Amino acid sequence: MESGPAIFAGTVFALFGAGLLLWTGARVAHRAPVAHGVNPVASATLAVLAGAGALVLGVWCFTRL
Repeated sequence: MESGPAIFAGTVFALFGAGLLLWTGARVAHRAPVAHGVNPVASATLAVLAGAGALVLGVWCFTRL
C-alpha cells in the first residue's frame, strides 16, 4: 500500500524529466529559443539540469519501492 505514492511520484518525475529533455533538445536542434528574453545558453543549460534532476528524482522514487 505504501508503494503506490512512490510509483506515482516516480512516474510523474520521470515523464516530466524526459519530456523536458526532449523538448529542450528539439528547441536547441532547431536553433529556437528555449525561453524568450533569456540568454540561450543559460536557458538551455537550466532546462537540461531541471530535466536531468527530475529524472534522477524519478529513479530515486523507484528505488524506494
